[in-house]
Amino acid sequence: MNMLATLALCALTCAVMPTAASGAEGAIATDRPDFVESSKVVGTGRVQLETSVALERDARDSNRDRTYTTPTLLRLGVSDSLELRLETDGVVRLRRDDAGVKTSQRGYADASFGLKWHAQDGDEATTRPGIAWLMHVDADTGSRAFRGHGLRPSLRMVAEWELPSGYSVGVMPGVSMERNDIGRRYAAGILAAVVGKNFTERSRGFVELAGQQLASAENGGNMVTLDVGFAYLLTGSVQIDTAVSRGLNNRTPDLGWTLGLSVRF
Repeated sequence: MNMLATLALCALTCAVMPTAASGAEGAIATDRPDFVESSKVVGTGRVQLETSVALERDARDSNRDRTYTTPTLLRLGVSDSLELRLETDGVVRLRRDDAGVKTSQRGYADASFGLKWHAQDGDEATTRPGIAWLMHVDADTGSRAFRGHGLRPSLRMVAEWELPSGYSVGVMPGVSMERNDIGRRYAAGILAAVVGKNFTERSRGFVELAGQQLASAENGGNMVTLDVGFAYLLTGSVQIDTAVSRGLNNRTPDLGWTLGLSVRF
């Protein structure tokens, strides 16, 4: 929470500073709070930090879990079409109630290293979508209780259509190579779609169906959520947002909530 308090102070500072430069470049485009990424990159020499607090609740059999995390994404602009990325769920705290026996674990999540390539600009007049490719590798860098198995690469493609009246549609198919609990590799699919709406120049909302993992039952099964969220621009370079997600099957956490802050430097 100290990190978020510091970022909140930065956001307030940015909010009272002139924003001519950001106005010339357009408003900040973030990859949160929805699961479908943006097709845009941050731009040459720009740094963008997107951070949040998140809560997941899940009830299975006699277990009642609450998981608190601090998802954070750092984006570094290499060129006008390429950015480097460092992503993590940050600090993790798991509270479990197993038939009245309560336990708590605390640690750090794995880190993911990646890049995004903006391959094509969108054009509303011709309905041409904006397209980007994202390549990531999740590494087993976290605490023992929350660490994955080895290196897990993934590849995703994003297509975004800007539509009349402030609407937009985005789709994100992809594939990842994961390892199960016994260390065996398996391929998992990714497929998500989002519909967005700009309410004003500063505010937008979205509804999303996200297949975050599509895999066989022995490898964790499908994880599918229905997500609803809202974002508001404090300035051209500072965004706050929130979202709620609902698990649509018994292998997905029942309920999730996030509150985020994004700042472009």
